[in-house]
Amino acid sequence: MTTKLTDKNISNVANLGLQWQSVITADGSTATTAVAGRGYLIDTTSNAHTINLPASAIAGDTIAIKDYAATFGTNALTISRNGSNIQGVANDSLISSARASVELVYVNSTRGWVYTNESNVADLQQALFISATGGTVNTSGNFKIHSFTGDGCFVVSCAGNPAGSTIVDYVVVAGGGGGGTGQGGGGGAGGYRESHSVPVSGCYTASPLATPTGLTISATTYPVTVGAGGASGNCQGPTGSGFSGSNSVFSTITSTGGGGGSNGSGGAGQPGGSGGGAHGYGPSSGGSGNTPPVSPSQGNNGGPNSNPDAAGGGGGGAGAVGSPGAPRSAPGGPGGNGVTSFITGSPETRGGGGGAGTGGPSGPLLGGTGGSGGGGNGGGFPGSACAGGANRGGGGGGGGNPAGIPAPGGLGASGGKGIVIIRYKYQ
Repeated sequence: MTTKLTDKNISNVANLGLQWQSVITADGSTATTAVAGRGYLIDTTSNAHTINLPASAIAGDTIAIKDYAATFGTNALTISRNGSNIQGVANDSLISSARASVELVYVNSTRGWVYTNESNVADLQQALFISATGGTVNTSGNFKIHSFTGDGCFVVSCAGNPAGSTIVDYVVVAGGGGGGTGQGGGGGAGGYRESHSVPVSGCYTASPLATPTGLTISATTYPVTVGAGGASGNCQGPTGSGFSGSNSVFSTITSTGGGGGSNGSGGAGQPGGSGGGAHGYGPSSGGSGNTPPVSPSQGNNGGPNSNPDAAGGGGGGAGAVGSPGAPRSAPGGPGGNGVTSFITGSPETRGGGGGAGTGGPSGPLLGGTGGSGGGGNGGGFPGSACAGGANRGGGGGGGGNPAGIPAPGGLGASGGKGIVIIRYKYQ
């Protein structure tokens, strides 16, 4: 006889008579398919086990399960939904606590099987982990790392669940700014943004800029944009300032391109993720970093120049401001340093500002050194500026001015391309 399930008698379902079966000894390969109206004693002393719920259930169908040898904590029992929901969710259940016992009753197609009696059960949800494709994929322990060095898509086929993983951490670095010409300012580093939501993606060392809040994802496709580095200042004169880098984007996270360094004929360094440095001719301001503002900050200001005829200021870096310009016939201002993260499983420094250019009537004079993390060196006398590090978001070096000759040492260098890195627990 089948009992019709109603709101009034649902609490009494657990008291219905059940036919308890002989002990099932798990062999690690054979699953048990349950039959309504029966109870199952399961021995997982040697192996884990799976029990399939009835495939064609009707309201009121009931089964019971008991940990026979108190070993579910060692070898867990998986309750396979077999096409029906469990507690209203299309997930299997996992029982991993010793001496557990449960009773389930089938309600309807929406709720499926519900638990009406639970004893010594810590968590009934089977762990599901994020599964995704896109970029270059590596592993570090139980974690996967997707690195995008160019535009692409992060395609999530399974968004996981709280018992497994639902959150990703990231590093998003924009393209660095280009350096200015003729005693030009160094390019600012591309904006740097990072999350590290311990213990979601493991206990690695993140940068000082990391927020503790990662991104909860869905089973969908996330376009990824990796910002290009800004072009260098291409001539002496009003158009000689470096160009700002391009933004990098992942989901709701946007890192702003680094500001271009100022050229030797006037104007301030450009704002950006980190600001571009000031030029060396006359007092000049460095560009503002962390523009537009986010928290934690994505970068720092470019170095200023308070002297009427001096070396340029270094581009701002993710971890430090660019250094100011020194008097003429002195080295250019160094770029601000980047920051280091172990998100890929090994240390990598990104987001260095470009060093500034210098000049003078005689040499040798050195351009400013680029900041750690891909900042390009500035041009000197003699010597040409260096480009920012690719996929590190480094600012390009500012051009020098060797004895007033604008080229080749007088030209600034381009900024480095950015990168997007995504990390999550996959098992």
